[in-house]
This record gives sequence, C-alpha cells and structure tokens, in this order.
Amino acid sequence: MRVQLVKPTRRHAAELVAAAKSSRTLHGHFGSAPQTPEAIAAYLAKLKQPQYEGWLVVEMEGGALTGMINLNEIVRGGCQGAYMGYLAFAPHGGKGYMTEGMTLAINEAFGPLKLHRLEANIQPGNTASIALVKRLGFRREGLSKKYLKIGGRWRDHERWAILKEAWRARKKN
Repeated sequence: MRVQLVKPTRRHAAELVAAAKSSRTLHGHFGSAPQTPEAIAAYLAKLKQPQYEGWLVVEMEGGALTGMINLNEIVRGGCQGAYMGYLAFAPHGGKGYMTEGMTLAINEAFGPLKLHRLEANIQPGNTASIALVKRLGFRREGLSKKYLKIGGRWRDHERWAILKEAWRARKKN
C-alpha cells in the first residue's frame, strides 16, 4: 500500500482547505470537501458522533493528502450499514490512491466497525467514481431520482452497494 488512513484533526485544517479549494475543478458538480475553517470545524464535530467515521487518505511516502473517505449515517441494530462518501484531491486523482484508501476503509468497516453493508450513491455521469466502486466489487442496485441536493440542484444518483460476505469472498480470490 502506498497510502494510509488518518483520522482528521484540527492540525489538518489548513491542508484540507487548500486541497479542497485546489480540487474544485476535479470535483465539478459531483461534490466538494469542506472549504473553510468553519466547515472543517463542523466536519470534525460531526465525526465525534457515533453515526459517522471519517479518514484522510495520506500518501505514506511524503505525507501528501490524496483524498478523504467518510462513513455517514451508520445504522446499528438489524441494519449494520452505512453510506460511503469519498473524493480524491488534485493532483492525485487517477493514480490509484483512492482504490487503496477505499480498500483500507472497507476493511475497517467490515472489520473493527462490524458493519454488514456499505452503500455509495454516485451521479450517473461520474464515470471515475463508478469505475472505482466497480473495481472494489460494489454492485449497482438502482437509480434514485433527484436523490441528493448538490451545488443547489437535486441530482439523480445510482445506488451501489457491497456486503461483508461479498468483500470477504473477493479478498480470498
């Protein structure tokens, strides 16, 4: 692995703001990372709640911030599932760092966090993100019309999911 997962803290704030701002073109209308110190503070406060987990994807050689991954709305009880959100930072997109980071995050989700299901909701035109989840073994489950409001507009999203059993079977092969 060329990356590691790091829990975000206040000491990452300036680097995270700079990475988010420099990646606006890369993200387009697909989403964005927190871009102000206030937004970072709100993000860090959210991660203290039990229904959220988040990591920064950091290059092991050099320590560059290459992306971020979140598990949102973790549901316990009979569900044991979460929504997975993620994004790469420029200029690191397309280099495989997110595949490695997501692998680590999924291992955490299905290991220590004891989740059973992860779902990623992706806009149909986001071909890089769809390719990423396909590479990791997620399966398309359907389309949700006007599912999330991003950039001031309600946008359609494809639902992609993976179960713990599928992840473990994939790792054995």
